[in-house]
Amino acid sequence: MISRQAPVGVFDSGLGGLTVAREIMRQLPGERIVYFGDTARVPYGSKSRQTVLRYSRQIVNFLKTREVKAIVVACNTASAVLEDFRDAADVPMIGVVKPGAFTAVHSTSNKKVGVIGTEGLVNSGVYIDYIRELDPEVEVFQKACPLLVPLVEEGWWHDDITSEVVQRYINGLKDQGIDTLIMGCTHYPLLRSTFRSLLGEEVTLINPAYETSRELMRLLESHNLSRIPDNLPPKHEFYVSDDPERFVDFASSVLKFDIGDAEKILIENYD
Repeated sequence: MISRQAPVGVFDSGLGGLTVAREIMRQLPGERIVYFGDTARVPYGSKSRQTVLRYSRQIVNFLKTREVKAIVVACNTASAVLEDFRDAADVPMIGVVKPGAFTAVHSTSNKKVGVIGTEGLVNSGVYIDYIRELDPEVEVFQKACPLLVPLVEEGWWHDDITSEVVQRYINGLKDQGIDTLIMGCTHYPLLRSTFRSLLGEEVTLINPAYETSRELMRLLESHNLSRIPDNLPPKHEFYVSDDPERFVDFASSVLKFDIGDAEKILIENYD
């Protein structure tokens, strides 16, 4: 039997999934998190589907050793192939794509939605598929933005160079008349203020990290897995496949508290 007091597993190809962990901590402050960042093999966006599947299965196998009660796939690229590795887990599992697509469909007024993300996510067409299932009349305009992840990880969140790169990426989407934009990479919420200043208030920004945290809340409640309050602050765990020191610095800046240590593991051992 799955324990209600067990932690929630969260995994990402690297650092971006920390924005999902941050939203879970905000929306479900009593829940414990076990986070894994595949920092040795980032990015996933340029990897083949089969490679992403193999990596995802290894990570799910690792999280199972931590006895998690649910798993959040915080990587958009891995979420795009979630149905192909769902069988690797024996606990409920959700990705970040469906919650974002659902919110976008219910937010757009003119039925023109933009999606930005990695090359892998855009090439998968997963947002197009989910949005058309919900409302076939919605037009979806996609743009791969491969330079944004390294800029975010460099810490250039409010830099003129980053603003110029974002401007170049979104110009075409603005020309299409979108009124809603899905930030389809978990790094992108860290650039929210830049997107807002360049797109204006008339474009609704969808942050799948927030929507996923709300979906997790509903999932835990429906499975009777919400943690029973015990008046103790939750103790989170952090694991990476490479460079734990850099991860700790970045994670502490995103989460706004000192996370302590991150443990490096050999994820390839979890085939």
